[in-house]
Amino acid sequence: MIEAMIAGETDPEALSDLAKRKLKSKKADLKRALNGLMGPHQKLILGAQLRHVDYLDEEIGRLDEEIKKRMLPFDEDLELLDTIPGVARRTAETILAEIGSNMNQYPSAAHLCSWAGLCPGQNEGAGKRLSGKTRKGNKKLRSTLVEAAKAAARTKETYLSSQYHRISARRGANRATVAVAHSILSMVYYILKRKQPYIELGPTYYEKRKRDVIIKHSIKKLESLGVSITVNTAAS
Repeated sequence: MIEAMIAGETDPEALSDLAKRKLKSKKADLKRALNGLMGPHQKLILGAQLRHVDYLDEEIGRLDEEIKKRMLPFDEDLELLDTIPGVARRTAETILAEIGSNMNQYPSAAHLCSWAGLCPGQNEGAGKRLSGKTRKGNKKLRSTLVEAAKAAARTKETYLSSQYHRISARRGANRATVAVAHSILSMVYYILKRKQPYIELGPTYYEKRKRDVIIKHSIKKLESLGVSITVNTAAS
């Protein structure tokens, strides 16, 4: 549409017919918005802006090709990380660029999350917890994982989405996002260490696990009181 305007097309009807995607359903509003005059200087500026956008697209395409070549040795790892909800190819490339593919350099998943700045700080005074803000860490990695967490929160019937909504209801969206980002990085650690794809736990995994823990603790408590019990699990 903009190209047609630069070329000299002024008819609102003809221009509105060039609408794409969501604009197609707003042709009446588009016609009203296209009524008016576009001077030569405006066409000149629009043309310059479009050429600049085209140039940037070409440069991005060249850089994408270079990145693709350099990431060929890590293609298997990228495919594994791509199985995590919310983690697309570009996200996986950024994660590998920041942490590498050898997880033996990190003592544990918790250590990796702490290095990335996705663990709560331990700010205490007189035995009282003062703040739970996360530590400063790798800003690039942290921002990438936060975006992945937001994408995972929008997925359907997944453990990560369920985790986000469960935590956000109690502690707010920001803390829920960081918690999901922490989970994603922990998953990345074990996936790369074991060279196995992500296994979906399902949206009810947390509730089932919590139920089993409650049952186990209750049995221990009763047994400590000298009570002998038999557990029969009801069919679901």
